[in-house]
Formats: sequence, C-alpha cells, structure tokens
Amino acid sequence: MKFSVTIGLRHLALTALLLPVMSLFCLSAGASPHQLAGARADGVVAGARADGVVNGDARTDVYLPQLQGRRVLLFSNKTGEVNGTHVLDIMLRHGVNVVGILSPEHGFRGTADAGEQVASSIDAATGVPIYSLYGAAHGRPADSLVAKADIVVTDIQDVGLRFYTYYITMFHIMEACADNDKEMMVLDRGNPNGFYVDGPLLQDRYRSGVGALPIPVVHGMTLGELARMINGEHWLPSDKQCRLTVVPCLNYTHATRYQVTVAPSPNLPNMKSIYLYPSICLFEGTVVSLGRGTDKPFQIYGHPEMKDHRYTFTPRSVPGAKNPPLLNQQCFGVDLSQLPDSAIWAGKINLSYVIDAYRSLNMGDKFFTPFFEKLIGVDFVRQMIEQGCSADEIAARWQHDVAQFKQQRKPYLLYPDEP
Repeated sequence: MKFSVTIGLRHLALTALLLPVMSLFCLSAGASPHQLAGARADGVVAGARADGVVNGDARTDVYLPQLQGRRVLLFSNKTGEVNGTHVLDIMLRHGVNVVGILSPEHGFRGTADAGEQVASSIDAATGVPIYSLYGAAHGRPADSLVAKADIVVTDIQDVGLRFYTYYITMFHIMEACADNDKEMMVLDRGNPNGFYVDGPLLQDRYRSGVGALPIPVVHGMTLGELARMINGEHWLPSDKQCRLTVVPCLNYTHATRYQVTVAPSPNLPNMKSIYLYPSICLFEGTVVSLGRGTDKPFQIYGHPEMKDHRYTFTPRSVPGAKNPPLLNQQCFGVDLSQLPDSAIWAGKINLSYVIDAYRSLNMGDKFFTPFFEKLIGVDFVRQMIEQGCSADEIAARWQHDVAQFKQQRKPYLLYPDEP
C-alpha cells in the first residue's frame, strides 16, 4: 500500500469562544463533472433540499436503470434518505433485487454506541438481511457475502473526518469488490465539512480503526471523490483496482455549506456538533469528557478537576452513550454550543480547547492516552502541547501537508472549489 503525505491550517483563540482510475462517471454526454455538479436536477425524486444540493441517491433516473436485473448489496444506514424516503425503499419499489444491507458503525438504524458491536439481523420493515461490517474480520465483508451480489451500492452520509469510520468501511468494501471482480457504485453526498482541508496527514505507524488512509484529519472530499482517490493512488492492497461508478451530486461545490438532514450518528445530533467535531473529538484521546451522555455531545468539554471553569455538566447513561466517560461525575468545563458557526469555521481544527484543558488539569502526560495519536495521526502535537506551544504554532507544523494534499487530490475532485 503506497502512502504519501500532507498538513493543515488556522486557529481561533479560546477567548474568542470560542489510475488508472476506473471510475465511470454518470454524466450526460459531453458534460464534465464540474458542469454536472452545477446543473439543474432533472428526473430526481420530488422535493428539494434547503441548500439546493441534489444528492446522488435522488438521481433515480441515473442509477435505477443500471441496477435493474442485478443483485444489489446496499451499504447504508439511516442517513440514506431522499426527502424522508430511504433509498432501500426506493430501490425495492422500483423492483431492484436488494439481496442484503451492509451496515457500518452504529448499525443500519444508527442507534448503537461508538465502537459497540452490532449483530447481523433482518430489517423488520423490508425483510432484507442486514450484515454488520463494524468489527467484522479485517473490517471487510466476507467473499461469500460479496459473491451474493453483482454490485455494491454505497449511500451513506459522511462528515469528512479521517477518524469518522464510514469511509474506512467503504475502503474495505472496495477491497472486497476488487478481490471478487464486483462493481462499487457510490451515490454521492455533500460533505458538511467539505469547504476546507486541515490537520496533519496520518503517519503510517498510527494507522488504526479510526485512521486508515494517508489523508489529513479534515480532507474536504465527498465519499465519491475519496473512492476515486483510493483507486487512483493505489491505496488498496497489492495495487488492486475496484470497478467504480460515482453518481455525482448536483448544485454542490467545495464552497457549499452543506447541511445534513439526518443525524449521521447518535452523538452528532446537529450541525454545531459536526462543525466542532474535528476539534472536540481529540478529547477522546484524553481524560476529559466531550459531552457524551449529555444533550450537547461534541459541543462541551470538562473534567471533575477543572474547577477553574464555571460551566458544569454531568454525563449520564443515555441511548447512544450507555457508558460515557466520567459517568455520573460532575464536570467543570466549557460550553461551545453558542459559538457562531462562522467562528468555528474560521478556527478549523482548533487545538486551543485541548490546550486549555491540559493546562487547567496540570497533570502532564497523564492527560493523554495512546488513542490521542491515533486520532491526530502524528506524534508532534502532544509533544508541542507539553512544551507549551500555542495552537497556531502547532498548526503551522502541518501547513505543508495541507498544501501537498490539496494538489494530490485534484485529479479526483468532482466538484469545483467555487460556485
């Protein structure tokens, strides 16, 4: 597996409170991906999103004819909806032979805790078998399962982070498709964090279940674009290639402030949590709570000993966070839920939150766990925090990575940077 590298951007002060690519593009004759991305939506499922974006799964006139007469495995979860109707129901109503559902972390209905093992089952509403891939051997579907289908269709809402695991499941499905000469079709969706790139590239020694590719923490790509890059950069084992079709979005660019319509996972309940996620998720690699078990997950942070802070919260056992860190302990900390979105966007990956908690607790290296490096992907961030460096000084270390990755990803982008 061939890896290459990249690095990140800006920060707000806490006081601000803050291939040969084998893809077949489903394009009209003579239309470029960029032209198509800005075109009007014809032949799509009725209804429009508030931001005007038409996701790939709404373009039924493009993909349903390609699925007729074929056995389909669907990789999706509860986010695979078109104006309130699940793509599974759309396929079944049009006579598509869906032989199974592949479900990621949090399960097909999206209610399981982070990291929780989800058993395979039957979808009660349709009778279609559900095969859980999260925690499966090597993180990929078995060859015997892939053999049941002619094509695997991906329709799932990602949030554009290296440690958000849906793309890792897609990567392993692509590997299984390549091994078994099966096609992957991605019904592309906008990325709510797709308007910037930030953070260091993953060092190979920190590859894990929360970081599988040499990409920045915030890669700014859609899953369709990332699938193209996986093929084009030969990131599949043994330089394999997956037969790939991407059904692009319409009216989407890398400047779009794309809004999710269904929470992508239990602890990302709103856009504020999704925007803060690149910065706040780093607390998963520390002793600090990031609000799991409260009504503001990924929007607050604190610890029982951060008594120089006035805001308080107490994590409880709730659906989607059955056993959260610091369960039933009163934590002192910071509430970021009222930060203006524009301030969060300007801060990008804002390490000042982690630095604030580190200095408040004054416990040295015991503040961090080994999981921190798996999330941030490099060793120098912890080291620089312990040396007393500022958020901006640390971010400066990954600027080259960001610039390099932006160049590296260019051949695989389907959407322009500007409207």
